[in-house]
Amino acid sequence: MRIPTALTIAGSDSGGGAGIQADLKTFAVMGVHGMAAITSVTAQNTVEVRAIHDIPPHVVVAQIEAVADDIGVDAAKTGMLSNKEIIEALAKPLDRYGFPLVVDPVMIAKSGAKLLRDDAIEALKRVVIPRATLVTPNAPEAERLTGIRITGVREAREAARMIVEEYGAEAAIVKGGHLEGSHSVDVLYYKGRTIEYKMPRIHKDTTHGTGCAFSAAIAAGLAKGRSLPEAVEVAKRFITMAIDYGLPIGKGHGPVNPVAWQEIPAERHRVLEDLAEAVRILQSNQAQVAKLIPEVQMNIAMALPQPYARTPMDVAAIPGRIARHRGGILVKASPEFGASRHLANIILEASRVNPRIRAAANVALVEGIEDALDRMGIEARRSQGRLAIQLREWGEVPDAVVLGKEPGREPLVILFAPRASEVAGRIVALARMLD
Repeated sequence: MRIPTALTIAGSDSGGGAGIQADLKTFAVMGVHGMAAITSVTAQNTVEVRAIHDIPPHVVVAQIEAVADDIGVDAAKTGMLSNKEIIEALAKPLDRYGFPLVVDPVMIAKSGAKLLRDDAIEALKRVVIPRATLVTPNAPEAERLTGIRITGVREAREAARMIVEEYGAEAAIVKGGHLEGSHSVDVLYYKGRTIEYKMPRIHKDTTHGTGCAFSAAIAAGLAKGRSLPEAVEVAKRFITMAIDYGLPIGKGHGPVNPVAWQEIPAERHRVLEDLAEAVRILQSNQAQVAKLIPEVQMNIAMALPQPYARTPMDVAAIPGRIARHRGGILVKASPEFGASRHLANIILEASRVNPRIRAAANVALVEGIEDALDRMGIEARRSQGRLAIQLREWGEVPDAVVLGKEPGREPLVILFAPRASEVAGRIVALARMLD
């Protein structure tokens, strides 16, 4: 079965946040094989572009021909094209191979550095845009291309229409990231009609590489055979997630995080697998474990890793909890995300204090348990009031926390560990020590 392929024709970002680097990461997580034709090498970080070295046009073309002749190109995208000589040299390979082409008309870096020379803009409009399947300008780029002052969706529609009907692109989408409003609205003009893509606006500084990753995601969708509107819809969800879980690194605008698209579903699967293993451990030792089931019943939970764990819906636990039943235990359902709000809030705070700690369980504060914890080498601290607040005040997460009796609350012990299966193992060891 042939793997879909996508080619990026763009500049290299030495900081890894935009350009070729962002495109290849995006291609990988979107399930296509990524290839590259580098147009420029930039010395760049999250704050500035220190130097730019353009690749000779014939070498840019040779890169495209090398991969197209051997591997094949199901779709491609352009990013930083830098100068008119490179742009004009693209005409022949684009016509020769005829692959779907997404054009990101990169003009200015996030730091403000100019990435497209003034005399190259007309060449972009004359050579590349008429050969584009889709052009993806942000509002300032669309203003530069069309001369239309864009302050909202109405002007974005007109600019997208102009890029298609007057400049010859098959489709254009004017992105709404630079506009105002609670939602980011991208406006696509395609086959004579307008489609709007709306997502809640993410107010974060992790936006370096946004346009690169968005256009690369669309190219990946086209390479996989998606229709253009569908490819854009998926890419819109993808880039919103990539910004939301962006990487706060460097001193300027941190990069978007394309890997979140694949990593979050993978981590959710891993959490559920580990919780299932924890349940097996408890069930295999249920006669011993039963004595540690509190009156409020037991639960065991595990969160996604940081930075993905934010709400109780990012923490999986046992729906209905674990009860004592006929000398053993009764696990009422399979692990699910969002199944425990109280324990989830404790774990979320614990993982913010110490990202390694992602799992916890509650057990009964039975006679002798504190001595048993001590003999096992498990550090235990006593807490009064809300445990989540206490953890924040301590600035650390002990192996166990003893919650003494308070009005309306059963005395409990909360056990913490990096994984649910480790918590289950400690519960079993603790129960056996109490025999």
